Amino acid sequence: MELGRFNSMKEEKQTAPNQPIDEKALKRKKWLKRVGVAGFLFFLIKGLVWIAIALFAWKGCS
Repeated sequence: MELGRFNSMKEEKQTAPNQPIDEKALKRKKWLKRVGVAGFLFFLIKGLVWIAIALFAWKGCS
């Protein structure tokens, strides 16, 4: 059965609790989190600036 073989392959990929943690993978994960936070903050600030510009233009025209 193909499904049984897939399940056994899935179990092989799981890491044992005694295995050392891959430092390179941890560094990559940490870097991606920083990039994600930086990207979120960038677009948040950019959106707030555009709202401020729109409000300033609207108030200035009135």
